[in-house]
Amino acid sequence: MKRRPSPQGFTLVEILVIVGIIALLVTLALPNLQRAKLAANESSAKATLKTISTSLENYAVLNSIYPTATSLLIGASPPYLSVDYFSGPHNGYSFTSVLADYSYTITATPVNSNTGTQSFMITTGGVLTP
Repeated sequence: MKRRPSPQGFTLVEILVIVGIIALLVTLALPNLQRAKLAANESSAKATLKTISTSLENYAVLNSIYPTATSLLIGASPPYLSVDYFSGPHNGYSFTSVLADYSYTITATPVNSNTGTQSFMITTGGVLTP
């Protein structure tokens, strides 16, 4: 009598069980990843606001007034800011400015609900508010 060779590989049921387990793990992991991304974007927005505030304060120390346009921060030699944060979104946030000779307000607003949930603002003297 000849012996039948034993089948090798996975059966369809085993493959479906493995795919189901992987799908379950992905379903559980995605919300945590999204929350981590939102937290990272919000931290980055706060850090960017502090960077912009520092550059504005440095400008004021050297010129006795704050700049009235963000281009003065970027176009200086050497520049006070090496990145133009006001030209488009950065890490899910858009940055807008209200600049005057003796005051400033910079606002960070999330581009949409997938990139952030809070807006942040920094005002004259580096006061950060959520």
